[in-house]
Amino acid sequence: MKTRLLIFLFLGNLFAISAQKMAPIVSLPNGWKLSSAGKSFGLGDLPLNISVSNSKKFVAVTNNGVSAHSIMLIDVKSERVIDSVIIPKAWYGLTFSPDDQFLYAAGGYDNKIVRYEITQNKLNKKDEIVLGAVWPNRVGPSGITFDSQRQKIYVVTRDNRTLYVIDAKTQKIEKQFGLDGEAYMSVLSTDAKELYISCWGCDHVLVFDLALQAWKAPIKVGDNPNEMLISPNGLQLYVCNANDNTVSVINLKTKKVIETLDVALYPNSPSGSTTNGLALDPVKKSLFIANADNNCLAVF
Repeated sequence: MKTRLLIFLFLGNLFAISAQKMAPIVSLPNGWKLSSAGKSFGLGDLPLNISVSNSKKFVAVTNNGVSAHSIMLIDVKSERVIDSVIIPKAWYGLTFSPDDQFLYAAGGYDNKIVRYEITQNKLNKKDEIVLGAVWPNRVGPSGITFDSQRQKIYVVTRDNRTLYVIDAKTQKIEKQFGLDGEAYMSVLSTDAKELYISCWGCDHVLVFDLALQAWKAPIKVGDNPNEMLISPNGLQLYVCNANDNTVSVINLKTKKVIETLDVALYPNSPSGSTTNGLALDPVKKSLFIANADNNCLAVF
């Protein structure tokens, strides 16, 4: 395992005094203190996913904690929440349509996808795509991906371990494909020929050929893969592994892991960082990796 020099941005003790003035310091039950880097504003309870609109005008957030679940719409220019709607149940899945006219949100154990129309900076519920009867019927939609080339919506699920292929125009389920384990999210290749699915329950990235509608050989990664990100050139896939403090770097031509990034606070640390978020800065060519239970970012 290759470990690079990490710059850890602790949300607390290592900030300069000027940074601390920008946000209040919050004390956690474990004694750690958190102070946000840069600007911050309040969201809901347990925000699990953020989706950026294709125009970069909006950011949507799904809040999935013990309080009322909600979907928030944020204006990027003004950096403020411009709308928030209560959704009975929600879980992770969130994506804009290519024209930014609609926002699709996973409806948790109601086992549906809720479609909101965005009009005058407001979220208005348009309709629903029902995947199955509500809980205790086990479906559990998670990641949502929109394929603009084929006008399809792909939904992956946790509980019934299924990939749903949905016609974006009719909102009807066309096909279902079984998965090898519980899924977290999916992402399209840059040429829209393949769909990559992080399989929580099988420690692999599943590869689906969209033209053949068939599975290719899965790619073994770390323990509990979740968030994924494709490099701007489309050649690498970065995969967070929540249970072993790592990110797998996959060569998408060979479908092999070419590097494993150790993102823990210290080398050879025990599991517990809960690596679960990724972002790339194409200008500075930096990879930002979120460690949920360390309350920090690792920067490569």
